[in-house]
Amino acid sequence: MIRIANAPCSWGALEFDLGAEEPDYIQVLNEIAETGYDGTELGDWGFLPTNSDELSNELHNRGLKLLGAFVPVPFKNREAHQTGMEDALRIARLMAAVEGDLPFIILADENGSVPERTQNAGRVTPEMGLSEEQWEIFAEGVTRVSEAVKRETGLRTAYHHHCAGYVETPWEIEKLMSLTDPDLVGLVFDCGHYRFGGGDPLEGLRKYGKRIWHFHFKDHEPQVGKKSAENKWDYFKSVSEGIFCELGKGDVDFPALLAELEKMGFDGWGVVEQDVLPGMGKPKDSARRNREYIRSLGY
Repeated sequence: MIRIANAPCSWGALEFDLGAEEPDYIQVLNEIAETGYDGTELGDWGFLPTNSDELSNELHNRGLKLLGAFVPVPFKNREAHQTGMEDALRIARLMAAVEGDLPFIILADENGSVPERTQNAGRVTPEMGLSEEQWEIFAEGVTRVSEAVKRETGLRTAYHHHCAGYVETPWEIEKLMSLTDPDLVGLVFDCGHYRFGGGDPLEGLRKYGKRIWHFHFKDHEPQVGKKSAENKWDYFKSVSEGIFCELGKGDVDFPALLAELEKMGFDGWGVVEQDVLPGMGKPKDSARRNREYIRSLGY
């Protein structure tokens, strides 16, 4: 049975400054537990306690597991690899001290940092992508970080494809997966980002199968997607307009995705990421509705 978690970004604690009021971690952890979730991700470094004993107490006293942490690195720049590795190791050491080998380092590009990619999220063309040389550097960085994390802490690393970054579209995900070792680098499959990036989530799930080590619940609002394309909104405008709507209100086929996860024997976690923003209601209410929707599907 897939276990269900939530993440600090669902309370406005985002890696991007999108104007949401960020609550303190006590409120976030309380409300994650109160709305029926069994785990959380770390959020930005410093949002949750960075002392392992304190963090362990805060999580485990609420019955929550620590599942992973998002580590953005501009991998196309080789000079950024060392800093990215140091960041990942610092986070991995903390998570391993709290939860053993359960959590993942979740790598991603430094999303939102390249104007062309940010402006064209959801409608990226191959011409906006990396060159072959840049792909080699990118994959080299992902591999280097993953090897260091595994060697020092025993934790596994999975890559999160993400709109407004260099690994957004189905063909870019395929390229990165082809350049990395399937035993070393897994995939965080985010169905909302996959859909906004131009793919069919069910096809993607079937394509990558056992390469998927971590799953993110995120829906996609097709009418917002259409307006985004027509008006050439950038990524942040699309998010603020609700491109990633509450679960069950968009066009991602969650019943089919969950059935496929069961069929392929997925034994990981599913994490809700709702990107709640001003005007979208109280995060706790949204988290409860999302949990009730997943529960209605039998999970």
